[in-house]
Amino acid sequence: MTDSSPRKLIIAIDGPAGAGKSTIASRLARKLGYVNLESGAMYRALALRAIEWDASFDDEDALLKMAQDSRITLEPTIGGNRVLLNGKDISARIRERDVTEAASRVSVHPKVREWMVARQREMGIGGGVVMEGRDIGTKVFPDADLKIFLDADPVIREQRRLDQQQVKGPSAQAMAAELRERDRRDRTRAASPLVAAEDAVVLDSTNMSEDDVVNRIEELVEQQLAARR
Repeated sequence: MTDSSPRKLIIAIDGPAGAGKSTIASRLARKLGYVNLESGAMYRALALRAIEWDASFDDEDALLKMAQDSRITLEPTIGGNRVLLNGKDISARIRERDVTEAASRVSVHPKVREWMVARQREMGIGGGVVMEGRDIGTKVFPDADLKIFLDADPVIREQRRLDQQQVKGPSAQAMAAELRERDRRDRTRAASPLVAAEDAVVLDSTNMSEDDVVNRIEELVEQQLAARR
């Protein structure tokens, strides 16, 4: 007997830091019964290893070797992904500021990105995944069934990140500066710069709630599934 149910989709969500990609992807994956593949968590895992081994963030070959010698695993849970590096749970550690900043620096290297893209394709090729990052719809899955580019006003993105991290005062100013620098690196890097895919649906979440964004993407998913029935 053949399975007549439609193939599960590959959904790509790209956008700048602070746009809400991780939260939206996690919620959407849970609602659809899909796996949430966080590309950012994979780069953060590599960045953490570089920090632990005191490796230079500018040494592309050393970072590539480190990536090749690493086993990065994403385990879906009710509360979000559990991230393992060589079997060790690093879920909380990779959300800290030093790792966030380091991940932005290690991710600019073409050889590192090429290795990561290959791993990400292996993890999501079967469908039934929501994958978020900065080059998912343009590089990792250019043939994704649904591509979303999630953006928001820079000031709003900065405030969301500060609220998320509960940072105030001078530390807030430093974090806002880091976010702006991360934006610059993401948009100007030579390897897979941050840009909306030509066939992506651009959603500006500046004046949208999380529920609004999730509901809108769900509508787009239903349209894609209906077209396959």
